[in-house]
Amino acid sequence: MWDFDHCDPRRCSGKKLARLGLITELRVGSRFRGVVVSPKGTLVVSPADKEIVGRDGIAVVECSWARIDDVPFSKIASPHERLLPYLLATNPTNYGKPWRLNCVEALAATFYITGFDQHAETLLSSFGWGNSFWKVNSPYLKRYQTCTSAEEVAVMEETIIAELQASYEESRREKEDAARSTEDLLVRNPNHAMPSDDDGLSSASEGDVE
Repeated sequence: MWDFDHCDPRRCSGKKLARLGLITELRVGSRFRGVVVSPKGTLVVSPADKEIVGRDGIAVVECSWARIDDVPFSKIASPHERLLPYLLATNPTNYGKPWRLNCVEALAATFYITGFDQHAETLLSSFGWGNSFWKVNSPYLKRYQTCTSAEEVAVMEETIIAELQASYEESRREKEDAARSTEDLLVRNPNHAMPSDDDGLSSASEGDVE
């Protein structure tokens, strides 16, 4: 882990993992030959990275999303920089936000996608909310695990996003239809309109005529 001290140490997942001895810190400028999860990557993590991860490990950048532009990514060298595909954060700071994973989530996601589920679970078990990451993201992670290359993962990601968009549009249409139905119930049915006073008087007058 490259740590740029952007985060509150009490809430920083990377620092907690370091305190627990589950990860080590890297010097800025030092070269790392494993997979580096970085927004500067050009390929997404895929099962094809399993050999690299198994041999050389994974590294992440501990920084604030709000200060991402301050990170000197040019000094973080690796021949295997990778992006993460669509996943939802479940950490307390960014819960429910796509792609806003913190360090432990990024590490766990990479381990899951590359087939090291036990490593992912070990890291997440150190956090009270850790179990929710798999519960929320397992439908996506399982589909990424079926791919064989970064290209296939990218296509799967596009498919997932398209499905989510279609589901959202369908849900919105159903809500709009339900709202219109409710409005219709509030409108008086003209077939059941009550007669006016004038209609009553007219009927009575006509009834008196023999």
